[in-house]
Amino acid sequence: MKNRAIVIVCDSLGVGELPDAADFGDEGSNTLGHVLDSQHPQLPTLTRLGLLHALPTPATTDNPSSAYGRMAEVSAGKDTTTGHWEMMGLIVKDPFRTYPNGFPREIIEEYERRIGRKTLGNKPASGTVILDELGEEHVRTGYPIVYTSADSVFQVAAHEEVIPVEELWRICAIARELMRGENNVGRIIARPFVGTGKGHFKRTPNRKDFSVRPTGETVVERAHNAGRRVIGLGKIADIFDRVGIDQEIRTESNSDGMRKTIDLIRQSNADFIFTNLVDFDSKYGHRNDAVGYAKALETFDTELAALLDSMQQDDLLFITADHGCDPTDVSTDHTREYVPLLVAGPRIQGARPLGTRSTFGDLGATICEYLSLPQTGLAGKSVLSELGVV
Repeated sequence: MKNRAIVIVCDSLGVGELPDAADFGDEGSNTLGHVLDSQHPQLPTLTRLGLLHALPTPATTDNPSSAYGRMAEVSAGKDTTTGHWEMMGLIVKDPFRTYPNGFPREIIEEYERRIGRKTLGNKPASGTVILDELGEEHVRTGYPIVYTSADSVFQVAAHEEVIPVEELWRICAIARELMRGENNVGRIIARPFVGTGKGHFKRTPNRKDFSVRPTGETVVERAHNAGRRVIGLGKIADIFDRVGIDQEIRTESNSDGMRKTIDLIRQSNADFIFTNLVDFDSKYGHRNDAVGYAKALETFDTELAALLDSMQQDDLLFITADHGCDPTDVSTDHTREYVPLLVAGPRIQGARPLGTRSTFGDLGATICEYLSLPQTGLAGKSVLSELGVV
C-alpha cells in the first residue's frame, strides 16, 4: 500500500472568532458553536473524532479517538480562495479587492461592451434575494445579473433558459480577464438558476468559479509535479485555477461530494483526494439558516462514518474549513474564525490533541511530509510527528 491523503473542507465551518475578528466586523462569531447552541444537532462521529474540542470552550467530556485541534488564519482575508491557498502553504499577504458599493461604472460599461449585453444589479446582495428582486426582469430582458458581496467576488446570475450554461460560463471567463490588475478579485462566479418567477427561482449545480491563478507554488502543485495523482472534487479545481489538479470531479451537493469521495477511496489510485463541501456555506451560512446548517451537519456526520469505514490502512483523513459563515450572525457574509483540524485514519490510535496551530498551512505541511514531498518554501509546520502514526 502507499500513503494517501484525503482532505474534506467543510466550507465555512468556523469554530470561534480569531483574535483580529473585530477588525473584520466579526467579533463574537462562532459558526459551529452557535449552531450547536441553537439547534443541538447530534454529531456522534464528529464528536468521537474531537470536533467539539476545537471550540473555544469545549462542551464535552468525551475522549476523542483521533487527532484534533484548530488552526488560525494568517492571510489577509476571510474568503474561500485565501483559506484554501493558505491551507496548501501559500499565504495571501495582500487581500483581494472588494467592492462594497458595487463595481465602478467604467468596469460595468466595459464588461457590457465585451459581452454584447446590458447588465442588471451591480451591487452587494444575497444571491437568493437578488434573484427575487431582479430575476423576472432578467428573464424579460435577457440581461445577466451582476452582483458582489463583502467577499472579493464578481458574480453573474442567469436563468438557464435565457442564457445557457455554456454561454454564462463564457461571459464569466470574459469577466475574469477584465477583473485583473488593480481590479483583481478573488473569484468570478457563474450562478445559473431555473424557475418560473419570484419566490420560485432556484440555483442549479452548474455553478462555476473562475479564480485567480495561485501567486506561488501550493502543496497541490508540488504533489502533482512530484508525480502524485491529485483529484479535486467540488470547486477545488476552480479555487486553484486547475494548477496541479490531475482530475476534476464536479459535485451537485454535499452528499454527492461525499459519495464520490468514498468511491474514489475504494476504487481510485489517487494519492491526494481534495474535496470541498460547499452547501454548508452557500445554502445555509450565507442564508442565515441555522436549522439547515444543523441538519447538513447531521447528514455529513452519518456519511462521514461510512467514509471512515471505507478507508484503507495507509489513508490519512483531514477534516477542516476555509473560514466561518455564522448563520446566526446579523450579516450573511463570511466570518473571521479559527477552523478545525481533525486527522483520522487506521494508523492513528487514541486521542492526539494538536492545540492551536498558528496557520492553516500546518495542514499542507503535514500532507507534504506524509506524501514524502519537500516542505521548503511553504507556510506551515507538519503535525505528523504528533499523530502517533503506527
